[in-house]
Amino acid sequence: MNSKLSALSLVIVFACAVRAAEFMPPFQMPKVQEPAIPNRTAKITGFGAVPDGQTLNTEAIARTIASLAEKGGGKVIIPAGLWLTGPIALKSNIELHLEEGALVQFKPDYSLYPPIQLDMKGRSRMLTTSPIHGEGLENIAITGSGVMDGAGDSWRPVKKSKMTEGQWKQLLASGGSVETNGNEQIWSPSPDGPYRRPNLMKLVNCHKILLEGVTFQNSPGWNLNPTLCEDLTLRNVNVRNPWYSQNGDGLDIENCRNVIVRGSRLDVGDDGICLKSGANEEGRRLAVPTENILIEDCVVYHAHGGVTIGSEMSSGVRNVRVNNCLFIGTDLGLRFKSMRGRGGVVEKIYISNVQMTDIATDAIGFNMYYGGQSPTEAEDGAAAESKPTPVGEGTPQFRDIYIENVICRGAK
Repeated sequence: MNSKLSALSLVIVFACAVRAAEFMPPFQMPKVQEPAIPNRTAKITGFGAVPDGQTLNTEAIARTIASLAEKGGGKVIIPAGLWLTGPIALKSNIELHLEEGALVQFKPDYSLYPPIQLDMKGRSRMLTTSPIHGEGLENIAITGSGVMDGAGDSWRPVKKSKMTEGQWKQLLASGGSVETNGNEQIWSPSPDGPYRRPNLMKLVNCHKILLEGVTFQNSPGWNLNPTLCEDLTLRNVNVRNPWYSQNGDGLDIENCRNVIVRGSRLDVGDDGICLKSGANEEGRRLAVPTENILIEDCVVYHAHGGVTIGSEMSSGVRNVRVNNCLFIGTDLGLRFKSMRGRGGVVEKIYISNVQMTDIATDAIGFNMYYGGQSPTEAEDGAAAESKPTPVGEGTPQFRDIYIENVICRGAK
């Protein structure tokens, strides 16, 4: 790389191949293993769960999971009904199966979600307990046609600029608190100010995971966040958040390998399908790239980006195939973002057969000076640094990116 590269230039090698014929990525996609769940079942009603929307079923669900886990695993059946609960801790060899008409409603009570320490490859990280969580597990699944709702409105701050006057007055009347950040007023549902929000589902260092058919919605923070996981399959999953949900990402795949995302629908308040691998020096220390990823036959509606890489990509992202996807009304279509200090390399990205319509800004966007704003808040796509920064370990690199057969009708 030219060491005399201007500090304000983009350190990026961008190769576009436009060909008529379908191409296959020149990397070997490993066979993604799915979990093997023992043929054993138990209903949560058998352990005292009550679907009245008032009874807290946390212990009943935990007892059902523990009972099957002690026998070597099996399928936990959640029948139709409104099941109020606190956080659900998954265990190895367990499948949660939500029958049609089942709504798992996580109770919006901060005290039920205490801080928890997670091992991030030798270094502890303190996070708020996620409504659905697991660490160091193998053979886990969440399947069915029911809904898991994170009660996100009780956690999320809301910018006044996102609301109509009537909606803003309604928020203020509901309680909470307001703080001013620059010219922006931000409402928080907590009277004590913003609370450290969990992601709806946080899986760390887990292997052989299946999410299929279920709707995950209304998350406090990001919706689905597998981290340091291997052999992950998402099939026909629905992910939903309000369009105004701050940091309301749909799917954040972080430091993971061997992943298939297929046939899924996302309509969220931030990035739709996002590939990450840690931030800055901490991310580089992890040295676990997100790699061997297939994203296929998916639809993204409202989102800041349809498929996004970054901005946390300091361990690298590589060997990614995106094929046959639709973006309908996203702020930006294919979104690549990073910033000085991240370091890391994004490479061997193969994108084809993407259809877009009604894109608010760019069909394809690269922003190497990402400042945390949505595409519509930073329409120029880049923010100049106040001081020149030399090229070095903290300079992100994007290279070997192949894009073909992208059709977009309506973009700025």
